[in-house]
Amino acid sequence: MIPVTCENLLFAPRLTALLLVLSLLTVVPGVGTEQLAAQSPESANRKHSDPHDPFAQLDPWWPTPGATRIASGAPGPAYWQQRADYEIDVTLDDDQQQISGVVKIRYHNQSPHTLPYLWIQLDQNRFRQGSDALETTTAPSLSPRISFGAMKSILASRRFDGGYRITSVTDGTGKPLRHTDIGTMLRIDLATPIAPGEQSDVAIEYSYKIVDAKVIRARGGKEYFEDDKNYIYEIAQWFPRVAAYTDFGAWQHKSFLGRGEFTLELGNYRVRITVPSEMVVASTGTLQNPDQVLTDRWKQRLARAEQAQTPVFIITPEEAKTNESVRTETTKTWEFDATNVRDFAFAASRKFIWDALGVQVGSQTVMAMSYYPNEAEPLWSQYSTEAIAHTLEVYGRYSFEYPYPVAISVNGPVYGMEYPMICFNGPRPEDDGTYSKATKYGLISVVIHEVGHNFFPMIVNSDERQWTWMDEGLNTFLQYLAEQEWEADYPSRRGDPEKITGYMRGNNQRPIMTGSEEILQFGNNAYAKPATALNILRETILGRESFDFAFREYSRRWKFKRPTPSDFFRTMEDASGIDLDWFWRGWFYGTDHVDIAIDGIQLYKIDSGDPDEQAERTRQEKDREEDTITEDRNQGMRRRIDWQPGLKDFYNSPEYDELKVEEEDRKSFQKFLDGLSSRERAILRRTTNFYVVDFRNVGGLVMPILIRVHYADNTSEMMTFPAQIWRRNSKRVSKLIVTDKEIVRLELDPKRQTADVDEGNNHWPEKMVPSRFKLFKDEKKKNPMQKAVNDQKEDPQQEAEEDSSDEQTEPAPAKGK
Repeated sequence: MIPVTCENLLFAPRLTALLLVLSLLTVVPGVGTEQLAAQSPESANRKHSDPHDPFAQLDPWWPTPGATRIASGAPGPAYWQQRADYEIDVTLDDDQQQISGVVKIRYHNQSPHTLPYLWIQLDQNRFRQGSDALETTTAPSLSPRISFGAMKSILASRRFDGGYRITSVTDGTGKPLRHTDIGTMLRIDLATPIAPGEQSDVAIEYSYKIVDAKVIRARGGKEYFEDDKNYIYEIAQWFPRVAAYTDFGAWQHKSFLGRGEFTLELGNYRVRITVPSEMVVASTGTLQNPDQVLTDRWKQRLARAEQAQTPVFIITPEEAKTNESVRTETTKTWEFDATNVRDFAFAASRKFIWDALGVQVGSQTVMAMSYYPNEAEPLWSQYSTEAIAHTLEVYGRYSFEYPYPVAISVNGPVYGMEYPMICFNGPRPEDDGTYSKATKYGLISVVIHEVGHNFFPMIVNSDERQWTWMDEGLNTFLQYLAEQEWEADYPSRRGDPEKITGYMRGNNQRPIMTGSEEILQFGNNAYAKPATALNILRETILGRESFDFAFREYSRRWKFKRPTPSDFFRTMEDASGIDLDWFWRGWFYGTDHVDIAIDGIQLYKIDSGDPDEQAERTRQEKDREEDTITEDRNQGMRRRIDWQPGLKDFYNSPEYDELKVEEEDRKSFQKFLDGLSSRERAILRRTTNFYVVDFRNVGGLVMPILIRVHYADNTSEMMTFPAQIWRRNSKRVSKLIVTDKEIVRLELDPKRQTADVDEGNNHWPEKMVPSRFKLFKDEKKKNPMQKAVNDQKEDPQQEAEEDSSDEQTEPAPAKGK
């Protein structure tokens, strides 16, 4: 800070300009321009009762459009992104539960910048002792109790020997390259910088121990089955991967702490996976050597499944059960190719049942497939692959056709995690094969969600490490739409506005536009709130047709590209034709909630000015008026004027009428009428009701006012006043309702469309909403002395009963013995 003194006051204008430039150049470490917008305070207007303008435009806070990203939210003519192709040879050691192999990376520099080094993600280093992920983990709640599972996880995390072991880093000729391990990142210093349009090859030889994902929370790992001595392996973040280099943030090398996921470069993969011969492998990509790893029976069933109407077993439950006990000393190498994907994952086990179903997507048949153990039956064979097929169909209508040849769901230790063409899902039935409603719908929902991630962010390649909502929130929104198309009354957890109100009214929040690792209440913030916001935007603000058109436009513009939040916001406005800055500001950049109240209502009617009408109206009003308490009690009182009649004058006589209309008044009114046009006279004769309804914005988040008006003739109508009604004052507003009917009741948001947190103030006249309480009966508990006495009394009797029982149940001696 530069202190202001008498000397530097002379160049205050220049100082002000300098400070402005410095403030614009200030960079907050790890925070992008768009996140700064979420945290930048508005300047308060002290000369208005409402100091903040919720309709102020967001463009000053968004990145300035340019040749790479234009103002409409679309990629510009100079848009670029990097590319990385991989060739990987890897071995899964089932005895040591270890991965080892070599990854060869061909990095294509399609940026306009020369790059002297590459940044590589080493995600397994999250499990290394002393990692940032472990050291920044805050203390759990140990009091008053903690589960054995949680305690096992705490202890295992502190003794697991995790992390990558890098054996060598070389260039394309085998020459060693200097490299530096920095937490979950590796910097490789290139012998020759990569110029724009050039490419460079690196090779990394590595190994790591596979984490027990049933003990330590992880996005991939192993699960051990004691009964048959087998593992299910779900292998993810399993090879060193090039970090993203972007036009908006350069290298994305924020440390991986476990929550903020990934952003990666698209590329082609050739992967060879060596496993014990009896294991079955499910993987990203297309199998290249089926004759070497599949039986003839499996290949025949796959061909049949491609044309089937329901899923077909490729490996039956019985075959999987038999395979559990097979052990050989040989191995098989499964080879897969994947084109234009940003990541690669696989699963392997002896325990896998395998079913498949061909799904027609445009001109291609996509193989929807599920892999699961017998422990997952009968739930998985009924729902998993069908849920995959359903997801591909529904998501394709709202975004774009699924472009890959396979879509896979695997049951194992990870509850829900997504990768290109393959996802890991956890729900299973009980040991006896039964399952709860929550388990059934939990499985369907998690499969929809994780398969849906193929669209966001595997294809629409947003930065999960920075903006979690851009994949989780958008995907949860589409998941909600897919769930509603599964069956009527589907028990969706997220998406309905009324289900977010508890979170919205609560504390301990940060805006949606917050970095992934800094989010509070992760599920509500990154999943539920953005999904609900988009549902409200679709149903209440834009309407389905306009929203769906704009959302498809965003999806197709950024298919296989890298959108940022402003690209999404700008595209939705560009394609819908609606200014939505107020909506993004309230829902995505703020923490206010929706709570609109009906503050009051006044009735106004036209006064025609006719003196006779006025006198009659006044007379009727007086007749309807109930006596005051004093007037009521003074009935029959002896008054002075009654026994002193001389006190009476004209004003006490029957001839006096204070409401009498004088002829002069009538002539004056007639003269007024004569000066009116026929249309003005018609207006004067109207008996229309003019109701002024006062609304108050209690929660702070501006939204449309949706009100149902009930009339005395038992009819009603819905009225919608757009959010811009609050544009001059976001705290209070009044609306004129003109009707020939009499209003008897008003309801705000009767269909619960806006996530209004308080229904109690949504009614006029005020509606009493009852609260419930329970009754209980006091039970006097025994004190320790009473319990001890009682135990002494019970023991001899219990022993006698046990002795008697033993005698009665002892078998009779066998005859002849």
